[in-house]
Amino acid sequence: MIDAARRVCSDPACGFVQRTNPTPAVGALVEYDGDIVLARNVKWPEGWFALITGYLEAGEEPTEAVRRELKEELNLEAIEIHPIGNYIFERKNEVMLCYHVIAAGELKLGAELCEYRRYKPQELKPWPRATGFAVADWMRARGLAVEFVDFPVAPSR
Repeated sequence: MIDAARRVCSDPACGFVQRTNPTPAVGALVEYDGDIVLARNVKWPEGWFALITGYLEAGEEPTEAVRRELKEELNLEAIEIHPIGNYIFERKNEVMLCYHVIAAGELKLGAELCEYRRYKPQELKPWPRATGFAVADWMRARGLAVEFVDFPVAPSR
């Protein structure tokens, strides 16, 4: 938990409070032809793969954000969407609304992604944060063993 003091105006008539509420985002554990698809963002180092994620637009339902992100990033259609859970991602001050998505269509990477990999569910090794906790919860619900592994260290620039 982050211990951050909120800035509050000392004038009782003012009422200003600086809020640093987390930003809502969605994460999709994409199942495609029985495999789980993880993707690498163009800005990430080699070896970094994760769920399909994105921010909610104003007034957008979380499941619609999942459908939109899935189409934008992998060109796939969501056939079924099942909630996994909600997780705080402290590093980016986000709350992740995570879903298991069964998808179909022709898989093609969108502009934000440069690579994807397909895994059998038992091959997944989640990272010990936000979306990784969602993957672990999804795996446990299916009786799969969970082994957490952190992302490789990013190379210095």
